[in-house]
Amino acid sequence: MSPVRTLAAYLRSLRPRQWTKNGLVFAGVIFAHGLTEPALLLRAIEGFVAFSLLSGSVYLFNDLQDIESDRLHPRKRHRPVATGELPFGLAVAGLALAGGLAIALGVHLGTSFLITAVAYLLLNVAYSLGLKHVVLVDVMTIAVGFVLRAIAGVELLRPAVAGVELSPWLLVCTFFLALLLACGKRRQELVRVAESTHTGRRVLLQYNAPFLDTLVTMCAATTLVAYAIYTIWPETVEKFHTTGLLWTVPFVAYGVFRYLWLVRVGEEGEDPSGLFLADGPLLVNIGLWSLAVAAVLYWH
Repeated sequence: MSPVRTLAAYLRSLRPRQWTKNGLVFAGVIFAHGLTEPALLLRAIEGFVAFSLLSGSVYLFNDLQDIESDRLHPRKRHRPVATGELPFGLAVAGLALAGGLAIALGVHLGTSFLITAVAYLLLNVAYSLGLKHVVLVDVMTIAVGFVLRAIAGVELLRPAVAGVELSPWLLVCTFFLALLLACGKRRQELVRVAESTHTGRRVLLQYNAPFLDTLVTMCAATTLVAYAIYTIWPETVEKFHTTGLLWTVPFVAYGVFRYLWLVRVGEEGEDPSGLFLADGPLLVNIGLWSLAVAAVLYWH
């Protein structure tokens, strides 16, 4: 195989489409009024790249762990490691390269960011090695991974911004939103397994659709209520000197409802990243929410 095709296979194995999840790293600089500060924005971009490399190395590690089962999966069998497009040895080397570059960026961005990044890496390795087979722990581990991304986005600012604070509301909203996506993903995986001859993830045997529907509904309600309370919380109003964030709640409500519709009516959601990139109304809504938040924080 030519070096160009091998490189292309390596890049696909890092799954750049999944890197949208790492956009959470920008939450810190956005809510710290740092978008207009080039130095802070650059640090956030570096943090995004670090977590994209970290998540890519985790995907490679998972592909190496599950190479045999992936070859039996109707969709995963097309992954470069499973097909042999990316040889095992090169995959290991690529994993080390991506992880090493991510750690180097972490060192550059500061000790607290590095600690958060290493915690994310260890959590995902533990997930690949066994936590993904433990009912409920699997989806909660995924949610904690999102929380660590949000924490990292704040921690990378500490060396450059005095007195930066980590909002507990950021953690609460991130956790339950991520838990909503993880439970929706499990539900659709369960539906796909029921429609095919493939057994799917081992942990799916411990779930059923009504239970996952209950979790999805609870997480959706908690996410929406938590965000609404955050917008009018006294500390939030004091920090931003406005109650304007309350006007962004309808966008969050629509986003949550649209996702529920896609999962329960459209029977989608097995790939949340792909769903958010492919669904036009969701993309427009996210764009409008971003503009509304920017207007409230930077122009009110």
